[in-house]
Amino acid sequence: MSHLILTTNDRAEDALRQSRLANVVLGFSSRFVWRKLPSQEQLSMGLKRRSDRHCNPGDHWLDHARCGSLDGFGTRDIGFFELCAKFDSIEIWVDPKANDQLVLVWLLDLLRPYKEVTTKLSLVHTDDQVANYAPESIAKWKLPAFKVTDNHFAMASRAWQAYQAETPQSCFDLLMTDLTILPRLRPALIALLEELPDSVTGLGATEMDILDFVNDGHTNPRHVTEARWIRDVLDENDAGDALLELGAHPAPVVLLGDSAFDNEDRYFGRSEWKVTLTEFGRSILAREDDMWRHNRIYRWWGGTELSNERLWRWDRESRSLVAP
Repeated sequence: MSHLILTTNDRAEDALRQSRLANVVLGFSSRFVWRKLPSQEQLSMGLKRRSDRHCNPGDHWLDHARCGSLDGFGTRDIGFFELCAKFDSIEIWVDPKANDQLVLVWLLDLLRPYKEVTTKLSLVHTDDQVANYAPESIAKWKLPAFKVTDNHFAMASRAWQAYQAETPQSCFDLLMTDLTILPRLRPALIALLEELPDSVTGLGATEMDILDFVNDGHTNPRHVTEARWIRDVLDENDAGDALLELGAHPAPVVLLGDSAFDNEDRYFGRSEWKVTLTEFGRSILAREDDMWRHNRIYRWWGGTELSNERLWRWDRESRSLVAP
């Protein structure tokens, strides 16, 4: 019996491969938070057999797969569905973080029409990030594998369509429904909604955490954006981008050091610099001002384009959406 494990992030892939729980373990490195979503055409093309259309790093779903990871089942040029057809059973291991839940609903929505794959598909939900554990420990886990049913596919499709919508309202409406069939989806949606601009400050939850951490005296930018300090929505790269953006506005909330240096050079350690709060940043942290009264916003939240003229916000007190 041949067995394939798909993971919702590439760090889990490494740990599970070493645990030897499957013939092949492959992870998806897709990020669906903080930046504009890839188009359906881009996502579809990325899963096809490699061709001259996959001309940039990351264009093909196996660009980051390790050499030898597919031994006996194909090469790193193979298409996703072609590979799935080679296995008798397939499990999707799903970490609890928000982006992992988005990868899950995207995958299930994608796989829904392919009965030759879905009939051998199961889900394994983890309570923590798989990558936090040693492979020999993971090999001893006895996590249940849930056979994927039509109800799983229906809920996943609804969630993925809601996240791609032009407003966050559909995602908020999902919170009023029974989501237990995908047990980590509800907290993931709430965490995502909290990253919308706050109804008072205009900043998302992770951005406010960054300001709070800097205010506590932490000035090393790499330390400020380490995964252990930030919420379970942005990863370290996302948080690094957020920090750089907070210092790049005409009215910045943080100072990033000598402007003679490129921000990315400083962030990635090619020059020494410290991050500090501006007076404006202190007023934002105290919830006394609004970021977007002084700056222009242009950002994506799922399929929602946020701008000063069309700014959806999150009221953290009532935990509700505030429409433009």
